[in-house]
Amino acid sequence: MRYEKTDNILQLAFRMQASAEGLTLEEMRQALGGVSRRTAERARDAIMRVFPQAEEIADSDGRRKRWRIPSGALRGLTGVSAEDLGSLSTAAGLCERERLPEIADRLCRLQEKLKGMLQPERRVRIEPDLEAQMEAEGFAMRPGPRIRLNAKVLDVLRFAIIACRKVQITYKSPSHKMPSKSIVMPYGFLFGNRHYMVAEKEGSPGMRLYVLGRIGKVEALEEGFARRPDFHLKEFASKSFGVFQEEPFEVEWKFAPSATSAAKEYVFHPTQKTEECPDGSLIVRFTAGGVLEMAWHLHTWGKAVKVLKPKDFWKRVEDQSEPFYTGVGY
Repeated sequence: MRYEKTDNILQLAFRMQASAEGLTLEEMRQALGGVSRRTAERARDAIMRVFPQAEEIADSDGRRKRWRIPSGALRGLTGVSAEDLGSLSTAAGLCERERLPEIADRLCRLQEKLKGMLQPERRVRIEPDLEAQMEAEGFAMRPGPRIRLNAKVLDVLRFAIIACRKVQITYKSPSHKMPSKSIVMPYGFLFGNRHYMVAEKEGSPGMRLYVLGRIGKVEALEEGFARRPDFHLKEFASKSFGVFQEEPFEVEWKFAPSATSAAKEYVFHPTQKTEECPDGSLIVRFTAGGVLEMAWHLHTWGKAVKVLKPKDFWKRVEDQSEPFYTGVGY
């Protein structure tokens, strides 16, 4: 346990060095796994004693303090392990599988850079462990259709997101025979079974989702835009079960006793709460939108799951698409 505490404090120190503005006490508390405020204070004080280079900085209003460690102060403590390099290879493989070759290539180049920074004798010792780790990990190619992504389109969009530049896109919507041109303000990407760009269309307030595979041409314009301070991509994504954005509603699923063990292995939504019933069944509750994606997922469970809320769930499915089955329920 003591070794684990030492590791946690070292990891916190690395975070304090990696953050340009430093960490607040609350951010330290979360970084340590949600410990008490007093425990976070003790960890901070220990770091300040061991690393006298650490700085205490007050925000402009003087109400909140941050602590940081100057860049390079922990250089002698920073090391790259076979697990670190192997994780990059694993992530690159997953990106390749999901048709994200550009990101996979960046991860591979990052791995090579890190290996090149190692001392020759350290690199020689790591290579066998790295090879063994990669042999032990494999990727199953997920069956089914996937949309191909244009790397050049992603490059331009990524630049526009970082630089806050408007872009003109040519987009082929399934509801229109011909591609249409729009000027949008891109905020980010959502990667999943399908990959989307989250953007605001000029002259039409509100965030929209654009399938990346349907974007034909893209041009970054000279005109910039101011990002909405109240918009956070993570919060936007968490409002839905998958990607489709709908008004969130209360969801309640009941899994049959035969499926309880398997259902416990899933995190269906970040807000979920579970209840084990006397008969061995499991009830899962959360709040989200995304009727169609919920229906597609429920279909994989067959009759092992029953929708308790909303009571008109399958009616909502029928209203949004042609029914592809008559409902589910054990």
